[in-house]
Amino acid sequence: MAKQISELKLGILGGGQLGRMLIQEAINYNLSTFVLDPDPDAPCRAIANKFECGAITDFETVYNFGKKADIITIEIEKVNIEALEQLEKEGKTVFPQARVIRLIQDKGIQKQFFKENGIPTAPFQLISHRSELAAANFPFPYILKQRKDGYDGKGVMKINSHNEIQHAFDAPSLIEELIDFDKEIAIIVSRNASGEMKTFPMVEMEFNAEANLVEFLISPSTFPEELQQKAEEIALKIALALNITGILAVEMFVTKNGEILVNELAPRPHNSGHHTIEGNYVSQFEQHLRSIFNLPLGDTRSISNAVMINLLGEKDHDGQAVYEGLERIMAIDGVYVHLYGKKYTKPFRKMGHVTVVDQNRDHAIEKARFVQQTLKVIS
Repeated sequence: MAKQISELKLGILGGGQLGRMLIQEAINYNLSTFVLDPDPDAPCRAIANKFECGAITDFETVYNFGKKADIITIEIEKVNIEALEQLEKEGKTVFPQARVIRLIQDKGIQKQFFKENGIPTAPFQLISHRSELAAANFPFPYILKQRKDGYDGKGVMKINSHNEIQHAFDAPSLIEELIDFDKEIAIIVSRNASGEMKTFPMVEMEFNAEANLVEFLISPSTFPEELQQKAEEIALKIALALNITGILAVEMFVTKNGEILVNELAPRPHNSGHHTIEGNYVSQFEQHLRSIFNLPLGDTRSISNAVMINLLGEKDHDGQAVYEGLERIMAIDGVYVHLYGKKYTKPFRKMGHVTVVDQNRDHAIEKARFVQQTLKVIS
């Protein structure tokens, strides 16, 4: 007889806030959680059943950790793939699959995957060294992205002219046409091992230009139904082509003329789905667990308008975190605070998020703007 979910051990590579929120859902299923993270004070440390401090990029560390779990998952892509492939060969279940993580780890391979599968994306060119930029036949300004290890705006830069090439990354990268987009959107799609798939309603995002991080997210979208349906179809097509088990976040641009272009993928719970904890019948974290344990997928519909605000460390503050204005925002109806258990703040570090839910979209946005202006993470 197959084991029940509550008898299984879930190994999570990465102990940050995504792992923490995943464990908060796993507790509801009596699931045992094992976490590996290099930071001895990682957000997951206090709530995992077992916490190991070690490098998630080291073969032996990941391999030995994985042997103790029934199912292995990730909360960050920068993990040792070879160890996960070896564990799969030995019969361990790794979701998302190691081959999916390998593809998504490299933005160049990811872009080629889009091209080969007819997924609309911005025109691009792959380069090996900075020296190749001078000969690149690409109009300025363009975006330069390192193929590996970039996240949250790191490893991405805008090149405005020939003069700026000398400051460019000298690493395998890709050049991408600068898209004059109207809005950045995202769709989260889930797929279980039986092949059942569901999408969460499309969300719209606003970015902090200085930190290049999502600052504000609104769900559900007010774009025309036809455009939302097209975005959902693209997300489902990608999940199917990858044959992924788990959650997949698909970040996209809506151009000024209403086209949809795929920007990047994340094969795990994602910042663009945090609002689902309060705003949807099932959260992205529970849906990820349902997917990897091959359970029926939950109801992804929105319960209400939801606006999510990322709590970033204030620009000039570095030290022990203090949350200024917390009581003021908690006095407002429909405001839900999630702090990530990080003791120290630094400029633009993700310290938590706040979700505002309201049946009236304008009221939700208004409250979220107040939260943004009032709640500050200082030292």
